[in-house]
Amino acid sequence: MFARTRRDTYGLRSVLRLAFVVLAVLSSFVKAETTHVFNFTTGWVTVNPDGVGEKQMIGFNGHWPLPDIHVNKGDRIELYLTNGFEDLTTSLHFHGLFMDTNLGNSNQMDGPEMVTQCPIQPGGTFLYNFTVPDQVGTYWYHSHSGAQYTDGMRGALIIHDPDTPLDYDEEMTILVSDLYDKPYYEVADFFLSRYNPTGAEPIPRNILFNHTTNNTLHFDTDKTYLIRLINGGTFVSQYFFIEDHEMTIVEVDGNYVQPTKAELLYIATGQRINILVKSKHTRSKNFAFMQIMDDTMLDVIPADLQLNRTNTISYDPKLGDAKQAYIDSLDNFTNDFDLVPYFKRELLDTYDYQIKLDVEMENLGDGVQYAFFNNVTYVAPKVPTLLTALSAGKLATNPAIYGDNINAFVLEYGEVVEIVVNNHDPGRHPFHLHGHVFQVVQKSGGREDGEVPIDYDEKKPISAYPEYPMLRDTVVVESLGHVVLRFQATNPGIWFFHCHVDWHLEQGLAAVFIEAPLLLQERETLSESVLKTCKAGNIPTEGNAAGNNKDWFSMEGLPKQPAPLPEGFTLKGYAAFFLSTVVGLWGLYTIVQYGLGEVVLDDQELAVRLKTLLENN
Repeated sequence: MFARTRRDTYGLRSVLRLAFVVLAVLSSFVKAETTHVFNFTTGWVTVNPDGVGEKQMIGFNGHWPLPDIHVNKGDRIELYLTNGFEDLTTSLHFHGLFMDTNLGNSNQMDGPEMVTQCPIQPGGTFLYNFTVPDQVGTYWYHSHSGAQYTDGMRGALIIHDPDTPLDYDEEMTILVSDLYDKPYYEVADFFLSRYNPTGAEPIPRNILFNHTTNNTLHFDTDKTYLIRLINGGTFVSQYFFIEDHEMTIVEVDGNYVQPTKAELLYIATGQRINILVKSKHTRSKNFAFMQIMDDTMLDVIPADLQLNRTNTISYDPKLGDAKQAYIDSLDNFTNDFDLVPYFKRELLDTYDYQIKLDVEMENLGDGVQYAFFNNVTYVAPKVPTLLTALSAGKLATNPAIYGDNINAFVLEYGEVVEIVVNNHDPGRHPFHLHGHVFQVVQKSGGREDGEVPIDYDEKKPISAYPEYPMLRDTVVVESLGHVVLRFQATNPGIWFFHCHVDWHLEQGLAAVFIEAPLLLQERETLSESVLKTCKAGNIPTEGNAAGNNKDWFSMEGLPKQPAPLPEGFTLKGYAAFFLSTVVGLWGLYTIVQYGLGEVVLDDQELAVRLKTLLENN
């Protein structure tokens, strides 16, 4: 069962609710400065991003990479997304944007399919229509349908601030990512199969820097550059440093921070970091902008995988590309827990509702390894959760109607919510919350595989609570460690909380927060796009998680996780069985080859062939 604690603060919630209603009314009189209209149609484009070989990537209007979107604070975006695929659904999420319903936006614009909208069917068009009234900084947009953005359906979204506190001459946006050989759906199918019983994540063939490798940035002398770094990858975190240049962190995840010098950056998937870099006085040398894969996340490191990429800060093109630079240790990256917001926001010093989420990775009865919060792996419902909340009347506050397959938590308006994530997995996980930023109030280090996890102990926190905690929307929990996050539930909506290693989301590592659903019902009317999209997919627009709008507590037909493994079967048992099968098949192969008169491999070559076979599987 879910571990919960709720404290009573009805008076505070009433005041907050009134304040935000007044704010919403006032904001309705504020006209957006500019409306930006985009018409995008998805489709496959053949490109060669890394020079290794051609690959099909997902483009817009026949082009890849996707365009960066630049707007100003207060502007409006109208983005018409047409599904140009023949046999795939799609959707779009604007990562880091609140879609604040207090300020006239709609929760329907958030994007994750079967959470806030129905998936867009082939040939269908969905209008994403919203303003950016109170957010500035570095964001990005990407598909939120399966692991689709793995194949390049992603781009930067920059909201420029006319009142920025930063002083710089020019700016650059850099989106980094990982690249896979095969289409995302083939990679995902093998990953989530009994032929991968250990749950080993797919290994990318490369890492990209602005959609290619070994890129060049052109610097002029005696200037200050604002560099916006976005990790838009599916899996691996990346380290960054610039040879013989000082980096100053000034923004993370759309939040200005007190300027902080950094030798080395660590950016997980979904995270953004902005840095200021002062250029040199002379053009005597070009310098390396190093990009390094976090190889501790890889179960196997293929011999041909290039872990480091050398990009060039070019002062003089005649000097050619920079040579690889080196750093003493990858342990010296700046810990985001130590960053202080530029506009200081005091610690939410107590909580009203605590949600404890224990992360586990286990195999179920179909032989596949899944990811769990509190022994529940997310399985999409038959009705998008937002549509269930909007059609349920007063029952919308009862978590039972949302099913026991999505880790549903109902939040009351105005309460302070504390999320405790205890990681019982020996891998790092970047967790992302839609609709909010959160305060990072505790963050432990990690431990080695096989050691006891560092679970959060409220009576004995590992450090003092910061006076002005870091604000983020995506945070890394270390191997076998924990994080504690706090935010105030003042944005009515259905908000996804999930691991941004997209393979782990595919495994089910997600929860859904149903925030102030009765107030949400007062504000939301289903858009024409939502209604048409659901109709095209033959998906109900009302009813509980199982699609029942007569008996709201009947979950007959609810999609659920597979049954547990039979007694006596374990992950190690499956792995041993798989290994034995491979060895046995290889033995049969050598016997057949011998029978056909071919030369039998000696022991050393046989061992090499077997090792290669296991690495490829």
